[in-house]
Amino acid sequence: MHANQFRHSPGHVLVTAAFIGSLALVLAAGLDALGLTDRADSAIASLVGQALQQDGPTAFPKVLPAWGQWLGTALIAYGLALAMLGVPGTWRRLVLWITTLVLVASWAPVLGLAAHAPAIAGPLIAAVWSGACALVYVHSHRMPCELDPTN
Repeated sequence: MHANQFRHSPGHVLVTAAFIGSLALVLAAGLDALGLTDRADSAIASLVGQALQQDGPTAFPKVLPAWGQWLGTALIAYGLALAMLGVPGTWRRLVLWITTLVLVASWAPVLGLAAHAPAIAGPLIAAVWSGACALVYVHSHRMPCELDPTN
């Protein structure tokens, strides 16, 4: 371990993950209330529609229920923060974050193939914000998983 890691204050996992997840949900809900996620979702739907060679607004006749989309967004926001705060090492945290972003982004073509409108902007925003906040937090705090058990 680096000598400067012991100068940082001790970090908390559960409370911090709850706080970061809540902030990510509030950000996603705020952008949804402003209508910015609708624009992003329509742009994503247009890209997926072009890839699937479907034209027009009727390309995706089904829509995900709002409760399902927000449940997935909450699971991503809280789960990613908890996972990133619970593993040691910046490299592992980055791998978790990038993997989550890729998995959320890969929902778009899968939903398109199922004839559902790909509404992934909210979960994607929550994943970006949750991961970024977790990285900032662990940079200035000594997490319990990084403590040396031999001391």
